[in-house]
Amino acid sequence: MSTSLINILEKNKQQYYPVVPFDPENDRLLKMDFTEANKELTQDVIEDVSKFSNYVDAQLSNAGARYGIGGYAEHRSVYSRSKVFDSPDGGEPRRLHLGVDIWGKAGTPVFAPLGGMVHSFKFNDRYGDYGATIVLLHQLESFAFYTLWGHLSLRDIALVEGQYINREQEFAHFGEPHENGHWPPHLHFQIIENIELHEGDYPGVCRLSDQKFYLKNCPDPDLILQMNQYL
Repeated sequence: MSTSLINILEKNKQQYYPVVPFDPENDRLLKMDFTEANKELTQDVIEDVSKFSNYVDAQLSNAGARYGIGGYAEHRSVYSRSKVFDSPDGGEPRRLHLGVDIWGKAGTPVFAPLGGMVHSFKFNDRYGDYGATIVLLHQLESFAFYTLWGHLSLRDIALVEGQYINREQEFAHFGEPHENGHWPPHLHFQIIENIELHEGDYPGVCRLSDQKFYLKNCPDPDLILQMNQYL
């Protein structure tokens, strides 16, 4: 893990604004499981975005939960639904998730947990990809790092690189399947220490054999979200 970034994020944990509307006293969270241990997620379900969305909605409704959440460092079977995660040479596919997903209703507002500059944005429109995506550049105690926000509404990427997003500012929304990479509505939130030359994109899923590098470069998003305590 990147100790310096983790320490800085932990040190400043009192200042982060909630990323989504959530009242811990009245709203429930449901931990979602997208590994092969979840036998309800058959290929028939995950390959049909309507059935997949209905599955997520039913899980939330049955649990009386406002959001589903989870996924960091989770080895997921659901990525078999898209060739985006396959290796071009037929080798090891990407299956290890590097962000946290918050599952909820399309149109759910997304707020900046701390101020940041728009680094880049892009419509990653391949089936199973991020769809509308925003990357913000932040600075805490002279330490620069990035956050990636995936599966957004297309209207949210009417931006200018270098534009400043204020803490507490509503700057994005959960996208509909046709604009979010053809997934059930959710937010993919990821922390990135070194984004290298990527613009409007960065791997949100890696090969299991590459986990040491990527989990170090992408620490646990709950350092900022601070939502797991309510599970």
